[in-house]
Amino acid sequence: MMGRDAKGTPLKGLLLGLAFGFLLQKGGVAKFEILIGALLLRDFTVIEVMLSAIAVGMVGVLLLERFFGIPAGSKPTRYAANACGGLVFGAGFALSAYCPGTGAAALGQGNFDALFVLLGLMAGSFVYALLSAPLGRGLERIGDRGGLSLPDLFGISKAATAAGAVILILLVLALLARV
Repeated sequence: MMGRDAKGTPLKGLLLGLAFGFLLQKGGVAKFEILIGALLLRDFTVIEVMLSAIAVGMVGVLLLERFFGIPAGSKPTRYAANACGGLVFGAGFALSAYCPGTGAAALGQGNFDALFVLLGLMAGSFVYALLSAPLGRGLERIGDRGGLSLPDLFGISKAATAAGAVILILLVLALLARV
């Protein structure tokens, strides 16, 4: 929120976090059995919820940018840092069957096994904070592509990219409904 008054930001973050956790829980993706089913490719609930969220999010961001002038920022594309972060995240998810959001939602619904996952996540975040300055600079230089986006990469508009992605997501959702 650079350049804007940041008053109320923690409250807004708390409210959005509560709403996100509520939606995760209502979507059924805070249940250990559902998450394990996703990892074993036996239950596609998580994939369906995530794909739906991506489609709605893409359209929402596009509309906010187009009609309200709220720019959609992007993080830099850094292949090595992105790959390392993805591997660490994936390993944690595979070992625990929880990601940060689903872990918090699971704890909120009384699954106390998620407490250990969240404690491990905080410990890992602390270690990362200690090591990020010396390690991060090296990783950030390997494969740094800047603010690369799909519309930039393919030379097409954001609207066309979103439309294509939403159509692809709808096709995948239709296929998953048949499985």
